[in-house]
Amino acid sequence: MFTVTPIPAFNDNYIWMLSTPDQEQVVVVDPGDASKVLEVLERDKRRLQAILITHHHNDHTGGVAELLSHFNIPVYGPKNSPFNGITHPLSDGDNISVLGHNLLVREIPGHTLDHICYLSQLQTHQLFCGDTLFLAGCGRLFEGSPKQMLAAMQLFKTLPASTEVYCTHEYSMANLAFALAVEPHNTEIQKVTLNCQQLRDNNQPTLPTSIGQECTINPFMRTEFSDVISAAEQHAKRSIENEIDTFTIIREWKNQF
Repeated sequence: MFTVTPIPAFNDNYIWMLSTPDQEQVVVVDPGDASKVLEVLERDKRRLQAILITHHHNDHTGGVAELLSHFNIPVYGPKNSPFNGITHPLSDGDNISVLGHNLLVREIPGHTLDHICYLSQLQTHQLFCGDTLFLAGCGRLFEGSPKQMLAAMQLFKTLPASTEVYCTHEYSMANLAFALAVEPHNTEIQKVTLNCQQLRDNNQPTLPTSIGQECTINPFMRTEFSDVISAAEQHAKRSIENEIDTFTIIREWKNQF
């Protein structure tokens, strides 16, 4: 498995740096701020080998041009992206090799139409999912549909429970507050909230989360459960006919929470 180091950027972003014990070279995921990456590279005496992009938003791509002025390296990203800095475009099911290990690419539109994720399937699976899946939450639907985002959640639920989830924002406390509003009697949400609050009090990241944890606390991963359906019906003041309805209602609820 990769050693994954968070590089904090902006107010709540994480740029993830991937490394292996026997190499000086590293890879970064979604470098919105080049200065933060360059600072860590110089401090740790590491050399950048590649850049991985999950989607086109500037807080994920804004540092690419400056990094390329220092390193002649590939920039991997979605084939259909409006971001023009991608040198190696990727489609669903592609495999790429970084630091001597393979990453599987899956298309997960919803937050944006060009969104992809990267999955390492080594001893412990590691998922780099940008702004699609968060601890106790999911991304806003800026371009895609509820159906598309629900399909991404269903894809994630097929992964091993131990899969480490590396999303790119520190949204955990706000997401957990919403999750508790949806499922106030879910004791797992209560436990994770206490643990995450302790981490934040010590200025530590709440990430990575895991697929197993998300299946127990994340309302967007639990849209088939009766308590979540009931909460959505109460919020919408109408009956719900299918899982897409449930997802749509709780996503709109979260937008206003």
